[in-house]
Amino acid sequence: MQDFVYQSAPMRVVFGTGTLRQLPDELTRLGVSRALVLATPRQNALVAGIRDMIGERFAGVFTGAVMHTPVEVTERAMQTVHDVRADCIVSLGGGSTTGLGKAIALRTDLPQIVLPTSYAGSEMTSVVGQTSGGVKTTQSSPKILPETVIYDVDLTMTMPAELSATSGINAIAHAVEALYARDRNPVISLMAQEGIGTLANALPIICDQPNDKTARTDALYGAWLCGICLGAVGMALHHKLCHTLGGSFSLPHAETHTVILPHALAYNAPAAPEAMTRIAAALGVPDAALGLHDLALKLAAPASLREIGMPESGIDQAADLAVKNPYWNPRPIEREAIRELIARAWRGDTPQTSPTI
Repeated sequence: MQDFVYQSAPMRVVFGTGTLRQLPDELTRLGVSRALVLATPRQNALVAGIRDMIGERFAGVFTGAVMHTPVEVTERAMQTVHDVRADCIVSLGGGSTTGLGKAIALRTDLPQIVLPTSYAGSEMTSVVGQTSGGVKTTQSSPKILPETVIYDVDLTMTMPAELSATSGINAIAHAVEALYARDRNPVISLMAQEGIGTLANALPIICDQPNDKTARTDALYGAWLCGICLGAVGMALHHKLCHTLGGSFSLPHAETHTVILPHALAYNAPAAPEAMTRIAAALGVPDAALGLHDLALKLAAPASLREIGMPESGIDQAADLAVKNPYWNPRPIEREAIRELIARAWRGDTPQTSPTI
């Protein structure tokens, strides 16, 4: 067994069905009285319910969150924070609202309560990715980690099947990279394998029967496990590529993860055989990269960067950015091999594992 260091995050998690009703109690636990709710316009009904639920502690709402957390959006949200004299952030939604809440917390150290409506997993981390000038960078700080996450299965029941698929594979990506992270440890590896297997089993059921509450519960549980993995150990090539592509070409976050994951896994396969064995076992298939590729096809998820909006002319730019300030990775980052990976993902080819490193 490898040497390792394990440290758990100081965070409170409330998981179940109907747990949104515990929001007032969680505000009381934090000792706050003016909560700014972050949401999107399509969540107006939920926001109205929260307003009724917390009464005078509802300080206001900001509905301008967008993917990749642009700095200019955060600056507008910061003005609302000051205008309503918020002493707490309640982030309702997926990765966009969670990211905005974390960006605000980084600047203010205000406590956060997150109410996830997707399987993004970023609510479990002390990392925020922010985009400025077309470049997405990440930053880590204890101030970024939310104080409380309330997982309510009911909040995920209306998530469309197609979004459930890509959001779920996005979550799987967190666990996949945790299995070959430089700072991996046995506890996180167990969670990663469980998270991958649980989501891989639940997502096909959800895509076939979106109202299946058991499958929705399993998927949210799996997403939570994968989120813990993302928050506990380092990221590698897959996340670097997705941050590069998403920030530079404004590609949809979950869909980008879905397309890139099998190709990043194929790239790293020769350098991380033990991780590949565990991923394949979790998926119940002989080959990890092909298994994830086939899962995405089964879920009718996007299979190419081309179909989610990336121009072919951007392949070389993406390769150049991906090898600049790279994250640690089990296999050395080689520009031409990375370019070929991106080109294959752009075309939607089957992932191809290199026989040598």
